[in-house]
Amino acid sequence: MDDLDGDLLETLRSVQWRLRRGAHGDVEDLGITPAQGRVLRVVGRCEDPPRMGEVAVRLHIAPRSLTDLVDPLEQAGLLRRTPDPANRRSVLLDLTPAGTSVLEELRRRSRATATRALGVLPVEDRQQLLDLLRRVEGALAGPVE
Repeated sequence: MDDLDGDLLETLRSVQWRLRRGAHGDVEDLGITPAQGRVLRVVGRCEDPPRMGEVAVRLHIAPRSLTDLVDPLEQAGLLRRTPDPANRRSVLLDLTPAGTSVLEELRRRSRATATRALGVLPVEDRQQLLDLLRRVEGALAGPVE
């Protein structure tokens, strides 16, 4: 790997670390962890309540790990589990009104973080960065050798 590739990877890691570090502070006062916030975001993006298995796939985690994240969210009244009428073995996840409020606050904070982090770039550069990162993401999502 030449210096450019190494510098790119280190810079991406640094940006990711700084964003994650900021995310911890962004959710701490809401009584959730960043991982639980990601669960709320995934469920909130779905038009209909998703199956737990679908959420686990979208988060790239094992279903058991999702259960560990959902349990406290359900206990806090942010998510509700319901049986899937189309498949008795499946469980659907649905945001409660309190969960919707927390998700709206998470989205507001995410927009503020994005503005702070990416506001140094003109819109055209942000679009180009998004396009480039999606290409890299696509290459990484390919078959594992």
